Amino acid sequence: MAILDLKHKLAILSDAAKYDASCASSGAEKRDSLGGKGVGSTEGMGICHAYAPDGRCISLLKILLTNFCIYDCAYCVNRVSSNVQRARFSVREVVDLTLNFYKRNYIEGLFLSSGVIRTGDYTMEEMVRVARSLRLDHDFRGYIHLKLIPEASPELAAEAGLYADRVSINVELPADESLAVLAPEKDAAGIKRAMGRMRLRIEDHAEPARKTGRRKFATGQSTQLIVGADAAKDGDILARSAALYGSYQLKRVYYSAFSPIPDGSARLPLSRPPLVREHRLYQADWLMRFYGFGQGEIVAPGQDLDLAVDPKTAWALRHRGDFPVDVNTADRETLLRTPGLGARGVDRILQARTQTRLTLDDVKRVCGSVKRAKPFIVTADWTPGAAVDSDDLRASLVAPQQLSLF
Repeated sequence: MAILDLKHKLAILSDAAKYDASCASSGAEKRDSLGGKGVGSTEGMGICHAYAPDGRCISLLKILLTNFCIYDCAYCVNRVSSNVQRARFSVREVVDLTLNFYKRNYIEGLFLSSGVIRTGDYTMEEMVRVARSLRLDHDFRGYIHLKLIPEASPELAAEAGLYADRVSINVELPADESLAVLAPEKDAAGIKRAMGRMRLRIEDHAEPARKTGRRKFATGQSTQLIVGADAAKDGDILARSAALYGSYQLKRVYYSAFSPIPDGSARLPLSRPPLVREHRLYQADWLMRFYGFGQGEIVAPGQDLDLAVDPKTAWALRHRGDFPVDVNTADRETLLRTPGLGARGVDRILQARTQTRLTLDDVKRVCGSVKRAKPFIVTADWTPGAAVDSDDLRASLVAPQQLSLF
């Protein structure tokens, strides 16, 4: 076997990591080395980019420890039967890459995943060694996200939580039945048990952290669902997400559109789903987490989201009798369900209307735009009249579709 240099390994293992979307850095403790101690920071400006809730861009070194894997998951390009070039980092190589990239201001943290080699425990121990060395040997204060191996021992998962800001365990597919067919070596029940144990550990450490102001364990966990690899409808996917949020208190569920792979199984689709489907699922997920929508209100199980309009607009079009709403009198919950009004814009409206009756221009100033909201709201100087009942309303709200290059 040819010996690969570090640059070649990095090219292979960073490309192999691109399929994992669950790498956001929100929720990380704010640490820095301004006092002359340690290396790195979870703040500042910066090859992967994730985004914090405030919109700040976080640059992460996103790599696999190795793309060798003992499993043969049909949807995975790194499955054992896949004809791809393989590579493997040593623990020291990942540590050195992270530190050197940080010192050159390329990154602010590390997202580390891996194929499973030898056993789950062996792989998890290697990943934990990376995080342990960064934190203890080099006093690294940047962001670390570790992908947990579900079948690894609870003790190793707990140790990973001591060094990582965020951990994640991928559920992979919306239905346990699909996982059994496409990844028979994986255990859906084992994945759930691992997530449940991690939730309990995070909760056990949360109260002491609040009292002392110091984080001693990961702040949360996330997961990823592959969209379009099986026959699951959007309603089924969102129902699974709602259950995961409720059962495991996840920070995020990420949605990754299935991408056909070389020499793929006949059980898989020949083409990827439209990317707008992934986008609509993220929008629907946002409505469930921050806008008070129940999953069943957005889309019924067994049904797909409307790809032509965003989920909130689709809901409003199905409930035209609830509109228009008066921005000067409606409560926060009603305003949050109005198309074109985001959570931040609604809070600004509530604050501004204590001083004056808002006009359409006032709403535009505090929200940035009223294009989508205009048919659904009443202001001091505007009423949509019969526009909300117009047969042409949906067509007027459909965004122009960008042509695919492929």
